Amino acid sequence: MSDKPWAGRFTQPTDQFVEEFTASISFDQRLYRYDIRGSIAHARMLARQGIIGQDEAERIVFGLNEILEEIEAGKFTFSVSLEDIHMNIEKRLIDKIGPVGGKLHTARSRNDQVALDIRLYLRDEIDAIVGFLEKLQTALVDQAEANLDVIMPGYTHLQTAQPVLFAHHMLAYFEMFSRDSERMREIRRRLNRLPLGAGALAGTTFPIDREWVAEQLGFDGVTRNSLDSVSDRDFAIEFCAAASILMMHLSRLSEELILWSSADFDFIELSDAFCTGSSIMPQKKNPDVPELVRGKTGRVYGNLVSLLTLMKSLPLAYNKDMQEDKEPLFDTLDTVKGSLKIFADMIAEMKVKADRMRRAAARGFSTATDVADYCVRKGLPFRQAHEVVGKTVRYCIEQGKDIPELSLDEFRQFSELIDEDIYDFVTLEASVDARKATGGTAKEAVAREIARARQQLSG
Repeated sequence: MSDKPWAGRFTQPTDQFVEEFTASISFDQRLYRYDIRGSIAHARMLARQGIIGQDEAERIVFGLNEILEEIEAGKFTFSVSLEDIHMNIEKRLIDKIGPVGGKLHTARSRNDQVALDIRLYLRDEIDAIVGFLEKLQTALVDQAEANLDVIMPGYTHLQTAQPVLFAHHMLAYFEMFSRDSERMREIRRRLNRLPLGAGALAGTTFPIDREWVAEQLGFDGVTRNSLDSVSDRDFAIEFCAAASILMMHLSRLSEELILWSSADFDFIELSDAFCTGSSIMPQKKNPDVPELVRGKTGRVYGNLVSLLTLMKSLPLAYNKDMQEDKEPLFDTLDTVKGSLKIFADMIAEMKVKADRMRRAAARGFSTATDVADYCVRKGLPFRQAHEVVGKTVRYCIEQGKDIPELSLDEFRQFSELIDEDIYDFVTLEASVDARKATGGTAKEAVAREIARARQQLSG
């Protein structure tokens, strides 16, 4: 006799290769804790509603708890012939407590069961990701606070643009990761609805109490349509989309760390613990961690496209295709959590080379815009001021000088409006501290944002 619970209609055994090809137990076994938790709540609801006996429910719950212990002790043998995590656990339950174990599947289907397991699992994983994000954000704020006086060049088109505080640059990523955290929390709120009770697709004829089960499992409510409950995976797709944005932010930070740690920039030094050497070039210290995170970003993008493509033509309700939703989702979760964890530790140990950053900020006429703003405050229209400073920069290039090195006579070749006080506006400190409005790079503005960030993290 076949050990498959659906074998009654069949007269031939499943082809062995088909059995291996269609099984998902190799990857969905990570859902075991959530499958058991959902089954316990379901069994208790069945007894509460008088669908099974109270003593039967107690035996089922006892058996499920024993199976949980077996799995966590590494004593459970998963079987490919039982296809998935649901059937592996149910078969073991019947083996342990007898035919009463077969009553657990009353009023439910694997279709709503797997939808429940994924939601429970993803909910916990999102909580973990939010925790990793907070750890990384704390490391960024710590670096900002420890290097509040460090001035570095700000770039556009990767060309020197204006001086900014290094702390300001770190807080830019703090803001990006704050939005990533918000997105994760919003997705968690939307997915936190109980799908169990949808059955295979049309609900159940038994008098179940879905709201009670939802309360037991910490859901905010129940899904409102049985077809939708088992058919859609938009919550998983939405998560992968948010994860892609998060990884894009990590990839941009990776790119900057790679540039900054190169001999040409030499702005920072990453800890040896997060770098590797070359097998042939003894001088090399390669920033492998940010490089690999940058590479893994493409992998997460691929998982998002995989899920979208998987779902785009599926008719309602469940189709076997949907078994392919788990590996891209699991891989995305593993990649995001690993990347965040390693980045939080790496940023915390990063050393900042303030002198190198300052020397770089002093090159490239980074205070040219401040000269233009000075001329505007003296009454010159901005477009004319722009031209005046452009000619001044060209003169500097020809003379091999930077703007603060010009004499007053040299400045006045281009505008009679320029006076001795010009030197109060063309230093790096003056340029940075002039931008005091909220969101600017002045020290006092950045200090306010550090305090706000600390408050946000503690809240």
